[in-house]
Amino acid sequence: MPIFTYEAMNSVGQAIKGQIDAPSKEEAIAKIRAKGEYPTKVKAKPVKKSAFSMGQSSNQASSGQRRSAGKVSNKLLVQFTRQFATLNDAGLPVVRSLRILEEQQKPGSMKTAIRMVAEDVEEGKPLSEAMAVHPKVFDRLFCNMVHIGETGGLLDQVLQQLADFLEKSRALRARVISAMIYPTAVISFSVLIVMGIMWKVIPQFKVIFEDFGQDLPPVTTMLINASEWIASGGWVVIILIPVGLMFLIRLIKMSQQGRYAMDMMMMNVPVFGDIMQKSSVARFTRTLGTLLGAGVPILEAINITHAAANNEVFSRAMKTVHDSIREGESFAAPLRQAKIVDPMVVNMIDVGEETGKQDQMLEKIADVYDEEVKNAVDGMVSLLEPIMVIVLGGIVGFIVIALFLPMIAMIQNLSGG
Repeated sequence: MPIFTYEAMNSVGQAIKGQIDAPSKEEAIAKIRAKGEYPTKVKAKPVKKSAFSMGQSSNQASSGQRRSAGKVSNKLLVQFTRQFATLNDAGLPVVRSLRILEEQQKPGSMKTAIRMVAEDVEEGKPLSEAMAVHPKVFDRLFCNMVHIGETGGLLDQVLQQLADFLEKSRALRARVISAMIYPTAVISFSVLIVMGIMWKVIPQFKVIFEDFGQDLPPVTTMLINASEWIASGGWVVIILIPVGLMFLIRLIKMSQQGRYAMDMMMMNVPVFGDIMQKSSVARFTRTLGTLLGAGVPILEAINITHAAANNEVFSRAMKTVHDSIREGESFAAPLRQAKIVDPMVVNMIDVGEETGKQDQMLEKIADVYDEEVKNAVDGMVSLLEPIMVIVLGGIVGFIVIALFLPMIAMIQNLSGG
């Protein structure tokens, strides 16, 4: 049976150390609590391996079985976290829970990660450390919260908090992405249809106009010239423009200054910038609130939030807040100076500091901004629909007018002759 070393506080508040036998870390914590002691640190005692097992382990490492698992989707991670929390809450040992979840997974990075984490935990490694080996699956926030749950014997509650956090973050991201699918698809298909008309249909009218030998109106000449340009290779330029823009944006974002400039510019774009800013506020407040609610110290929580931010403007602001708090200032003051959030957010954080319920206040802010993002996205889609109709109608109207003007002139000449 594994041996666990531990540090704890006894009933009179004195720090004590000891060892205890238990099948798993959770049962070791339960035994320590049963003795009337509060564990602050529980760690499996390293087990000496035989020459055979050490050789087998080295062979496994050399064969690549201990490599870090690849990236997984948010949906799979949410499902795993929710199921893991349920199994842990039911009293199943960690390793048994992991083995059950491994069997349920389809072959892929998630299954590989769960298998390797289970193997490491079986060998005595803490769950959070085993998960930290796979940063593409379990990020820093995930591992820190699991560590807090392990240390305090509240792993099931922390996993439930994690699952709720991941589900809400995924829902926010999915809402923004799904709102952009419709206009992107409409614009893409419209461009392809117009290019097809310019490439195949307009040249047929050009032949008809040349047979009549009449001077063409400027609008028709412009349309025919555009058609010839597209047919002679201009369509490649049209396709390469968005590809080139995406490549340029990626190139700019390779540097920290470039990311900051790009994020700042995007936040000032009408409508879309408002959505981006609100979603960033919702993400950072929910991340920070979840960490503080799990018992992570505020400086460490801000560090994790800073690293997990997808927006360089907010990331820099979090770094400034971290440095200010470390020097003894409050949370609200440097955030107010950064001017990246509404005064209402700063005031609510200030109230949370005064009442000692900062985590709950941050969660409320996140819920409010989630709803505001939803409303802003719906408003953007409602605004884009008439704009797309007007633009597409204008393009089609231009083509129709350009084609019919010379035909009307021909009819008039024929009727007059």
